[in-house]
Amino acid sequence: MALIDLSKKEIHCKIVYYGPGRCGKTTNLLYIYNTMNENSRGKMLTIETKGDRTLFFDLLPLNLGKVSGFDIRIQLYTVPGQTMYAATRKLVLKGVDGLVFVADSLKVRKAKNIESLEDLRQNLQDYKIDIHEIPLVIQFNKRDLAATPIPILSVEEMEQDLNSELKTATFEASAVKGAGVFETLKEISKRTVRYVATKHLIGPRGAKKA
Repeated sequence: MALIDLSKKEIHCKIVYYGPGRCGKTTNLLYIYNTMNENSRGKMLTIETKGDRTLFFDLLPLNLGKVSGFDIRIQLYTVPGQTMYAATRKLVLKGVDGLVFVADSLKVRKAKNIESLEDLRQNLQDYKIDIHEIPLVIQFNKRDLAATPIPILSVEEMEQDLNSELKTATFEASAVKGAGVFETLKEISKRTVRYVATKHLIGPRGAKKA
């Protein structure tokens, strides 16, 4: 849940990168961390196993400037995608304000993408959050593999599998090269800040809350 400090005029939002194991969630955050100015980001916390897989979560705090006089501070989280970490994923999701679902373009990961999206939907339901109401964008990662012999899913297939019902914004990306990473972040940040401001400051009818 967003934290709004009226005395300091700060809004703190939580955005979670969700998706199957090894789809590129941590790679997204590492690219953002390595690209942004030190004054705009905090220290990145990451806990990895020997296999370089996220064990619990990654955390990257960002300062995104001002909106309507409020400083916008965003915390980016990832979740471990492996099946065995179901309880951890649900715990990290608690209090989420916005979501990036990172899908793997590898053809062999088609079922894992669908399974992970359904896992997300179920975990949100458990927190009484409608997946259609919370800010959510989808990233089709590893599109750079289209130039290799490795079989990948077409964008049309991924749209059909993951977005035919949600109908949200999608971004083609190569997190390892940085393509599409900031486009994804910019869109989810914009949607999340608007969502938080409407919910906690302005209200659904545009009237400012006391």
